[in-house]
Amino acid sequence: MAGAAHRPVIDADGHVFESDQDIYPYLPAPFCGQEILFATPFFPALDGFHRQARRVLDGRSGAIDNPNVDDWLGYLDEAEISLSVLFPTAGLAFGLVCDPDWACGLSRGYNDWLYEAFLRRHPRRLKGMALIPMQDPACGADELRRAVREQGYVGGILPAAGLRESLGHRMYCPIYEAAQELNCVLAVHGAPSYGLGLETLHRLIEVRTLTHGFSQMLQMTSLMFEGVFDAFPRLRFAFCEAGVGWVPYLMERLDLEFENRPGQAPDLKCLPSEHLKSGRIFFHTELVERGLSRAIAELGEDVFFCASDFPHEPKHEFINVLDEFEERTDIPEAVKPKILWDNPIRMYALDEAQLARP
Repeated sequence: MAGAAHRPVIDADGHVFESDQDIYPYLPAPFCGQEILFATPFFPALDGFHRQARRVLDGRSGAIDNPNVDDWLGYLDEAEISLSVLFPTAGLAFGLVCDPDWACGLSRGYNDWLYEAFLRRHPRRLKGMALIPMQDPACGADELRRAVREQGYVGGILPAAGLRESLGHRMYCPIYEAAQELNCVLAVHGAPSYGLGLETLHRLIEVRTLTHGFSQMLQMTSLMFEGVFDAFPRLRFAFCEAGVGWVPYLMERLDLEFENRPGQAPDLKCLPSEHLKSGRIFFHTELVERGLSRAIAELGEDVFFCASDFPHEPKHEFINVLDEFEERTDIPEAVKPKILWDNPIRMYALDEAQLARP
């Protein structure tokens, strides 16, 4: 792969395919050993679309990789990636879990499974993002502390859709306090379309076009105007898997509304754009998206990161995209290593000395 040997890469967002059977042995009391739990899927569906049925109908029904830890390490070697941070798949619907008690038990089971199956096996090259039960903020704060301190997780996942309250709500402050105390990142990650006003769309292609971007904008607006970025000035946030095209647009809209109606956001103490340029709010970028050059001009060089999304996307795709990124002339050469390496190190507070360089 062109460029990889001299320009190391951190994959800031990969995935695992967790199953109910995987998680079941790790569920805490009173759920452990209760086979009746298999009567209902552990995680809700993302929405009303069966994505694999759609693949069959679209003629894309080839096998999807379900990598174990050895497969993941092989992929990292093949793609010449130093490290990947692992997110769930079914667990992206975690915000749709309504029962707080089940959310607490399920998050602990998932986090223990991911640690035992992946993170413990090769901690230098595989890191994890913990599921945290936002449905019970006190439990969520405790679980985040446990996962980070005892198992080496590098942060927690904030559902971009499904929760009964948006992320700016005061009820989530114990989780934000814990993350700031732990110096770990909180990552807003979408997938479900429920609650975004997309129910009138009839095709998966329509829903997929809008789901991630809409949910990111909704949560960013809530966090901003409810004053979360002001209340927790050392807390880092990441916005995953929506690209960067929406960010300059929303930044301008946020500033405009705040300048015209500051009395409606009394806990916001500066222009929204100042927070977005502060270097502690990070954004995923597709390495080939045209809007990246504008986003760099608007927000600076230090807030963007890249992701393979493997195995949701085929392994060759990220390898090819890295080559295309190296050839881009609209992105300054000095910025490329920041996106591929420096920015995710700051975002995840990684110890660079401990990282493996392919």
